[in-house]
Amino acid sequence: MRRTSEYVSPGHPDKIADYISSYILDRYLEKDPDTKYALEVQIKDTFVTLGGEITSNHGFDKHEIQRFVRKAVDEIGYTEQYMDEWGHRNTICGMMLAVSQNIRQQSPEIAQGLDGWGDQGIFFGYSTFDEKTQGMPFDHATAKYLCKELYESGLGGLDIKTQVTVEDTTEEVLEVIVAIPLKSDTDKKKVEEFIHSKIPGNYSLIVNGTGSYVQHSSMADCGTTGRKLVVDFYGSGCQIGGGSPWTKDGSKADLTLNLFARKLAKLSAYANKREIFTSLNCCIGKKEIGVCIFDRRGNIWTEEKWNIPPKEIITEFGLDKPIYTSMCKWGLFGEYQKDKSWESLEPFRCI
Repeated sequence: MRRTSEYVSPGHPDKIADYISSYILDRYLEKDPDTKYALEVQIKDTFVTLGGEITSNHGFDKHEIQRFVRKAVDEIGYTEQYMDEWGHRNTICGMMLAVSQNIRQQSPEIAQGLDGWGDQGIFFGYSTFDEKTQGMPFDHATAKYLCKELYESGLGGLDIKTQVTVEDTTEEVLEVIVAIPLKSDTDKKKVEEFIHSKIPGNYSLIVNGTGSYVQHSSMADCGTTGRKLVVDFYGSGCQIGGGSPWTKDGSKADLTLNLFARKLAKLSAYANKREIFTSLNCCIGKKEIGVCIFDRRGNIWTEEKWNIPPKEIITEFGLDKPIYTSMCKWGLFGEYQKDKSWESLEPFRCI
């Protein structure tokens, strides 16, 4: 069986939007760890729109929020120097952005549910027991690895997509597809050589299938928070539940129970040396969560109700700290999050 996964760099328009929201959340958590946050972002050309609810003991004015947006985009690499290099019609920079803001305090009806979970929902986790990929699907881990290497190489622009197809049983790479902004055919040859140096093997390689790719970032496409969930989670390896983990603080089940589901799967996969899936569900205002742990053949290892207050998982995972941009940049799980508690093989403290 073949499996295919893709990955996108932080310079992709949708990830720019995710990163902006995560960056603003980090600034609030630095001031108030109990901040409640739900902020969506859209970016098109040089226009950014913010909309949502924030409840915090610390307030930032509109000028400060605008500076945060610009700083987040600069951190991705879209600086004035980058814009000068690629041309003003082809990309963006932080200083050029106009920011529209529609932010309100969170509704009392939602706030009253925050002693329990902040919403109802279903969530899924997954892990292999392959230490080379930190328990992630091989195709997904390879696509992410290649994307990060290209992003940091300086061989092309920052708005990159990688797609990798592998033979599942042998982990042989069969096809690699890459979209990366390039200025010349010479640059394309350099990128092809670079890819072969990072992923050896006899596979089909396509770089920029349309032939030309120069205009990029939000100048080429509209970016919206939460549109790259398959990228952020497990690629083709597992179904996805809940909503976007970005734009939310740790009281939101869309973030915290997805992380919890991953750790449950990883602990079980490594302990039992098999591929493991987890399924969770919760109700707004309640602390109880339904838990099911099973393998690919459908054998159920655990199926029961657990009573776990959100605050205990938030504390264990450090989700009241400004770690959200570090989570957002290279996905929630795997190699680049191995310093996070949900990727650790240490037992849960909250169970």
